Amino acid sequence: MAIKPQRQKKMDAVEELKIDFQEAQAAILADYRGINVSQVTKLRTQLREAGIKFKIAKNTLVKRAANEKGIDGLDSFLEGPNALAFSKDPVAVAKILTEFAKTNKAFEIKAGLLEGKIISFDSIKDLAELPSREVLLARVLSGMMAPLNGMVNVLQGPMRNFAQVLEAYRKQQAGEA
Repeated sequence: MAIKPQRQKKMDAVEELKIDFQEAQAAILADYRGINVSQVTKLRTQLREAGIKFKIAKNTLVKRAANEKGIDGLDSFLEGPNALAFSKDPVAVAKILTEFAKTNKAFEIKAGLLEGKIISFDSIKDLAELPSREVLLARVLSGMMAPLNGMVNVLQGPMRNFAQVLEAYRKQQAGEA
């Protein structure tokens, strides 16, 4: 097996980044300088468990992939060493990375990408404060179920009253009441 030329490796890396940008609902760009190997390993584990891809890529390759995908405005954030986290769940990636940044001051979140649009660090913090997707779905479902439960109770009322009348009649006939 021949070793790929350097140019082909870079082209493959750009293609992989383009796929990651396309498949992700959100991507967060962060400066990881000052983070040791054990801290990065811990972060990678957390992200992997949440189904989030975490990559460290050269800025020129990220710029090329972003430009080819039509993503504007990312270039200004691509200074120094950067890591990218790609996720289908914007809230999960924002929560994990902002929590990690709180406990590891050297880790700096620079910007994010939400459905192809650049978002600021403040927007990422706002995303992190949202409830998880599962909690939001549960709230929506309970909101939809409340009227149905009320309707079921209203519809069961006459049946319940009828059953109580029949029970009272039975007791009266049996001489219990």
